Amino acid sequence: MSHDPYERAIVGEVSVAAPRNQVWEAWTTAAGAASFFAPHCHIDLWPGGRYEMLFDPEEEVGRQGGEGMILLAVQPCEMLSFTWNAPPDLPGVRGQMTHALVRLHEVSSTSTKVVLRHDGWGSGGEWDSAFQYFGQAWNKVVLPRLKRRFESGPIDWEHRPTAS
Repeated sequence: MSHDPYERAIVGEVSVAAPRNQVWEAWTTAAGAASFFAPHCHIDLWPGGRYEMLFDPEEEVGRQGGEGMILLAVQPCEMLSFTWNAPPDLPGVRGQMTHALVRLHEVSSTSTKVVLRHDGWGSGGEWDSAFQYFGQAWNKVVLPRLKRRFESGPIDWEHRPTAS
């Protein structure tokens, strides 16, 4: 993570034991995203389409997770970018959108490197809290879950896994 408030971004990467097209489907279909990202997902795979990851779908609207997020750009099997918001417990910045970019690099026919970059951060107060939160969330939870999804199967959301 960069610490310059004008350039700071969260960057993470993971190698996944799967062909690039399968990793692409995991990021870009509702069933694929539900296999590692969140229990309920809405994805409309075109610029301007929904990219919603609902971590707590039983909560009231506004507290379910990545609600109202949209896809900004799509390059099949190579790149997608989308807006992202802060967690509900950070209401001062939740209504503002940051930017996440996912790139898939084919290492071999059975291995894909995933690089994620999350930028667009303000500084101070809840911005710093959100930045710290997502530094952990992407690198200690989401990307490891993606890797694990292809090693041992989809997430069992009934048991809400941790990053390990």
